[in-house]
Amino acid sequence: MDSISQLALGAAVGVAVMGRRAGTGKAVLAGAVFGTLPDLDVFIDYGDPVSNMTFHRGWSHSLFYLTLLSPVFAWLLSRLPGQAPWRGRWTLTLWLVLITHVLLDNMTVYGTQLGLPFTDFPFGFGSIFIIDPLYTLPLLAGLAGALLRRGAKGLGWNRLGLWLSTLYLGWTLVAQWQVSHRVDQSLAEQGVQVERRLVTPTAFNTLLWRILVITPSGYLEGFYSLLDGERAPVFTRYERGEELYRQLQDNWYVARIAWFSRGFFKMSERGGEISITDLRMGQEPGYSFNFVVAERRPAAATGGEPAPVALERPRQFSERLDVQLGLGWLWRRALGEPLAAPGNHLLVAPVNPAEGAG
Repeated sequence: MDSISQLALGAAVGVAVMGRRAGTGKAVLAGAVFGTLPDLDVFIDYGDPVSNMTFHRGWSHSLFYLTLLSPVFAWLLSRLPGQAPWRGRWTLTLWLVLITHVLLDNMTVYGTQLGLPFTDFPFGFGSIFIIDPLYTLPLLAGLAGALLRRGAKGLGWNRLGLWLSTLYLGWTLVAQWQVSHRVDQSLAEQGVQVERRLVTPTAFNTLLWRILVITPSGYLEGFYSLLDGERAPVFTRYERGEELYRQLQDNWYVARIAWFSRGFFKMSERGGEISITDLRMGQEPGYSFNFVVAERRPAAATGGEPAPVALERPRQFSERLDVQLGLGWLWRRALGEPLAAPGNHLLVAPVNPAEGAG
């Protein structure tokens, strides 16, 4: 999640556990600091953009390592001037702050390697967008109440904010399940051969959901609003660059993105540059994580057909939709209007069974 959400969650957890003992102000400060601590790994340079992306949310988000570090952090905190010897209570507080950070990140689609060192699988439910005001605002309101109205009433406001934000997280899972059920039903009716599919919310809301389906012949993108009722999702088919992948699948950077994206990637070529894209974050035609991994060059010895040559260090680039156009479409589509996505010029009919069997 975004830094403000993590700061607010950490502070709210800190107040809930230590507000009565250490005071609201100290609990807010400690919770906010440690609530943002795991994400400081973003400042570590691993040498190339693919490594920086795929090692983020790694060891700093490990449940095991954070559990080991919690008593160390609590000891350091208890050594600060003016701190009462509540080391055990601070250990519990900081552990909850750190673990809830990881679990919240795990609700987004970006992979969180919370099982390290036992597994490096990039977990992610993908039930909430990385920025969602309906999750963050209750936490901020609860913290404001705790700071403005000290004592039991202020702590009650903080608890209310935590409860509302947690209930909202539960709602995102219910909504995701509901949309997934509708999507699976529609794909089965259309006879689409599904290798894997992903259902994630669009930006800032949980009304409109993006559907990504990997098929044997490419991938499909569609959108479904909870206000669409019985209207079937509309899918658009795109090429996935399977031949490019076959030529470069042994390249470490290509294999790394293929693993980290859990198979939701495409490869494409433009102007002699070959890139790989994580399809989970963004929508056609704009994605946040694109990496140029190879260039097509003539064979050095023979001067024959140009062949893809892997780069020693990949280059990252982002392509984003126009903000005004995207937001205008987003809210109208979320309210149930059958609009084509901004990346499409025409409303495309649902994939028919013959196409889906390809």
